[in-house]
Amino acid sequence: MSAAACPFCAIAAGAAPAAIVADEGDVLAFLDLRQAVPGHVLVVPRRHAADLYALTPDEASAAIRLAQRVAQALRAAFDPPGLNLWQSNGHAAGQEVFHFHLHVQPRRVGDGLARVYPGGEPPPAGADELDALARSLRAHLHG
Repeated sequence: MSAAACPFCAIAAGAAPAAIVADEGDVLAFLDLRQAVPGHVLVVPRRHAADLYALTPDEASAAIRLAQRVAQALRAAFDPPGLNLWQSNGHAAGQEVFHFHLHVQPRRVGDGLARVYPGGEPPPAGADELDALARSLRAHLHG
């Protein structure tokens, strides 16, 4: 998706309406049009970045800082017993708008939203498997 066709870029530019929660220059937060739960907020960088991989470190830091502030506001306003912060990259992960965004959602027991392990919790991995995965990841860490 190009920046010209991106609905989040249009919101960031003021060309599309949105219920803005916070605007910190390089990042902004606004209410999701589809309120899966009351208070469902999206945090986005103003610059078009398709996904987490396309963010600069400064944009990533600014997004998580604003998401934390929004989470604190949600707690103060609605006192939810839980909160989800989630982000998806690519079709396989369920990304629908290809402009990086964090979902900040207050949660209540039985609210009908997806569980982390919808088919039941998988069994724990063995130490050897975990060590091999960690070695592989360490070999590819940058910065």
